[in-house]
Amino acid sequence: MRVEVINTGNELLIGKRVNTHAAYFGGELMKLGIQVQKQVCVPDGDAIGKALQQSMLESDLVLVTGGLGPTSDDLTRELTAELLGLELIEDESAMRSMEEFFKKRNKPMAAVNRKQAFCPVGAEIIPNPNGTAPGVYVPPRLSGDYQCAVVLLPGPPRELYPMFEQEVIPKIKALGGIETPDLTLELKTHGVGESDIQQEIDHELAAIEGLEHGYCARLGEVDIRLVGSVSAVASGRAVVEKHYQDSIISDQGEELPEVVLNLLKAKGLQMTIAESCTGGLISHRITNVLGSSASLTYGFVTYSNESKVDLLGVSSELIEAHGAVSKEVSQAMATGALIRSGADIALSVTGIAGPGGGSEEKPVGTVFISCAIKGQETITQHQCHPRQRVSFKEAVSQSALDLVRRRLVGVEI
Repeated sequence: MRVEVINTGNELLIGKRVNTHAAYFGGELMKLGIQVQKQVCVPDGDAIGKALQQSMLESDLVLVTGGLGPTSDDLTRELTAELLGLELIEDESAMRSMEEFFKKRNKPMAAVNRKQAFCPVGAEIIPNPNGTAPGVYVPPRLSGDYQCAVVLLPGPPRELYPMFEQEVIPKIKALGGIETPDLTLELKTHGVGESDIQQEIDHELAAIEGLEHGYCARLGEVDIRLVGSVSAVASGRAVVEKHYQDSIISDQGEELPEVVLNLLKAKGLQMTIAESCTGGLISHRITNVLGSSASLTYGFVTYSNESKVDLLGVSSELIEAHGAVSKEVSQAMATGALIRSGADIALSVTGIAGPGGGSEEKPVGTVFISCAIKGQETITQHQCHPRQRVSFKEAVSQSALDLVRRRLVGVEI
């Protein structure tokens, strides 16, 4: 099925709002085995009609977001009806729903809201329980020579997403005759380069009949996407695991912080974190995950040498002898955090974020990452991430969390 998405609204084009719909539709349709062939963003007004006409010439289904409100610049409904030569009439059920919406909130309904209850003749109203703007479904038979279905949806995500999942997805399945969509599997990896994956396994994946594969590279990670029948995806997974078993973070879409927390919970362990160069970013990412309080005890941000001494008990002589950015100090930070917190596992990082502060021996981007576990040897990694300051912190946080993951799953380091 050829699907295109048109996102409307001046606010999306002038930087006042981030267009989150692109990622949402891409992910939800991929679950049905459908890859969006194009997404466009257009301003309010006549541009919507022009974009819709072009998309209908090239698609089986067009999803349009925004422009269903009560104001003068909300013209998506009107422009769609005009393009298809359909009359707009007031839908009684839509009007009743809108009146009930305002009644529940003890507010009068303005006369301009009535336009939201209008629907092209023959089209179907899509109920919106979370707002005043109902959606519209125009089946292919109403589009004449286009033979293309059109779905109009409101712009706000809190309204659009429930409508799409509850009302639109069943229509898409019926349109495409989708009973059992292809299986989609995403294997998240850390520490493996996209070019390495291309060179080492791309030919093996390409040789699997009925398998579609692709890659998405992010900071420190590459997602390997496998789409196809159960047997084809299983064969693709076997290829990936043969080469990168120890580097696979997850197969359920979890990010590293959630993966680490799930491992800690499964083992009944508590963790503490001592951060210098990342300034609390690792703790921030961990605490973004629901239920993190059960596994994270303390978070130390020891940016200065004095704080390393005062809060973690790192010897000032050790810092003087080896420098704050060193294997010795990193290990002392982890050990001190373990002792001060009473946790089972401690993670520490110390490095040079730049742009200044580097040397020939320790250039900008240098970092030492340590993981200490009660009763076990402390492991330290020396890495270099010569990046812009914010990217450096993100890369270090990824590497640090992956070190904890590897120790918890027993991967040799």
